[in-house]
Amino acid sequence: MKLSKYIACICEGAAEQAIIERLLDANKLIFTYDDMIEGEVIRCRSAKKFEERYLRKGFDEKITVLRILDSRREKFKLSKAYAPKIDVINVITAPEIEMLIILNEGKYTEYKKSNKKPSEFCKTELKYKNVKSTEFLKEYFADASVLVSAIIEYKRVSNIRNGECTLADLLR
Repeated sequence: MKLSKYIACICEGAAEQAIIERLLDANKLIFTYDDMIEGEVIRCRSAKKFEERYLRKGFDEKITVLRILDSRREKFKLSKAYAPKIDVINVITAPEIEMLIILNEGKYTEYKKSNKKPSEFCKTELKYKNVKSTEFLKEYFADASVLVSAIIEYKRVSNIRNGECTLADLLR
């Protein structure tokens, strides 16, 4: 994956942000905090708000926007003035980031049989109550190598659409 000099890493939710920050802290991604606009993960779903808040600073080179989200349908339409200066890469975590926990626990087969959403499976079957919380995820994946293994396994078992990027594509 080719990234620009400037990177904006936009996470859809707190769970995605916790995962990306854990990987950044452990230097497991193909980019670092130093490569990122503002030096941090951005929580902003709207292209218009992103433009207003981050793009008015006048960047002299292209910007790569990495959107970490679980929805393939969520649009991010930049205005005509900015569109040619920005590469938007959607990194899809469908169905949910909680799949990483299910895979790490070795419960993928049981999950597939359950007809439950990943977050619901984690709560009812694995007895993890705060599975979407930043604190839980950072503690659960305190060892970044465990997280990396789960991400690689997630890519292996997922039906990834042609041309779609996953968290595994961001790993060093």
